[in-house]
Amino acid sequence: MNQDAEQHALDLAGRVVDLVRRLGGPAAEAEVVVTRSELALTRFANSFIHQNVAESGVGVRLRLHADGRTAAGSGSVVTPDGLAALVERTLTAARLCPPDPAWPGLTPPVSVPAVPAWDEATAFAEPDERAERVRAFVAAVGGLEAAGYCRTAYRAAAFANSSGHSAQSSAAEAAMDGIARAGAADGVARLCADRLADLDGAALGLRAATKARAAVDPVELPPGRYEVVLEPAAVADLLHNFAMWGFNGKRFAERQSFAEPGVAQFDPVVTLVDDPLGGSGLPFDAEGTGRRALTLVDAGTTVAVAHDRRSGAQAGAGSTGHAEPGATTFGPTPGNLRLTGTGGVATAGVTRGTGAPVAGFTAAGGGSEMPGGPPGGAETPGGPVLDAETAALVAGMERGLLVSDLWYTRVLDTKSLVITGLTRNGVWLVEGGVPVRAVRDFRFTESYPRALGPGAVLGIGRRPVRQPDRVDGVWWDAPALRLAAWNFTGGASG
Repeated sequence: MNQDAEQHALDLAGRVVDLVRRLGGPAAEAEVVVTRSELALTRFANSFIHQNVAESGVGVRLRLHADGRTAAGSGSVVTPDGLAALVERTLTAARLCPPDPAWPGLTPPVSVPAVPAWDEATAFAEPDERAERVRAFVAAVGGLEAAGYCRTAYRAAAFANSSGHSAQSSAAEAAMDGIARAGAADGVARLCADRLADLDGAALGLRAATKARAAVDPVELPPGRYEVVLEPAAVADLLHNFAMWGFNGKRFAERQSFAEPGVAQFDPVVTLVDDPLGGSGLPFDAEGTGRRALTLVDAGTTVAVAHDRRSGAQAGAGSTGHAEPGATTFGPTPGNLRLTGTGGVATAGVTRGTGAPVAGFTAAGGGSEMPGGPPGGAETPGGPVLDAETAALVAGMERGLLVSDLWYTRVLDTKSLVITGLTRNGVWLVEGGVPVRAVRDFRFTESYPRALGPGAVLGIGRRPVRQPDRVDGVWWDAPALRLAAWNFTGGASG
């Protein structure tokens, strides 16, 4: 079935290229991406499924360059008349556009990498298979309110251009994101995977529920700079903003990025790689360039930014396979970042406190397995809460905060990547390596690169936990992080 879908997409792309040649003349250059998608979402709230939606469709994206001008168009009507109309209106748009002296030309015929086999059971999962995971999540929260979603996605894509280059491939993924609520306290659990079978709704629900129960009756602490352990859900926001604003080749060319290749901008334990073929990724971008793992930060030193053909030509670096629709306006962004540490987890020299821990938490030991994390998680009679590595990071803090999640984050300054936002889904005061009290949410204002700068990373989990993005095909491999300081600028009272 996937071969038929890919071939159908490739045939459509070739037909559009031929139409551009016929309607625009032999000098017109075109690149076409055709994507067939099967997207499905099962959403739940108040502990029951209230929406199951599925979308099956074919989309055609065309970019052409004619008479020194460039325009793009898209459509979903793949009849002969529909394809002809797409080409005609894009040609009309090109005639109205200003000249484009920076047109980088088309990708020449090149090979693209092979991709791992994708899971057909995930690609074409039935609603009851997603519902089974929702049911397990709701049962595991033990009477708390539950809300969230389980989704599956499949994409068969093909590329063709006027230079004779073509490519085709398929990918699939699954994701689950859920919260449990105990009064006004929420706990969260998220996971993205290549296979729906790897999503354990019960384990995710248990994690969310135990965290929610541990977050009740929070106290308010004053704003200030605190040592923190950020859980993977929070670290995913750092990676998202690094991708959008820091390692974006267009932002870099416009000097709106913090990135300085060759400079040790991060702590030496930090290595950051964009790895689209590490799971759920297609092997080529919107310009047909092959996609491969790209190291952005190597042992603390920034070494690269992401480029499409346009930004790569301007930088004299070439494309890194990060072209996407709209990149001319916003820029090429890496969408599959993996943060890893060369120094591992810092746990030495821990001084234990004597305060009673919050119910549901321990800082060491246990033999349970965290959803999306390694075995050996911290365990109490209330169930697993922290994987072993996060627990070890917490155990190393004499006094600080454990932060589950960040949200509503907005960029205040792109050059230094100063972000403001809020915590959510659980914050806890840690004393002597033990979480002792739930804390009310904070507003923060922090430079993300500075927070991970030289000497600022005190510990990093060895195994990232894949966090889903709102867009299928985009994910963040995020480990827990222990950071020397995080700037909280406001509390619940203002």
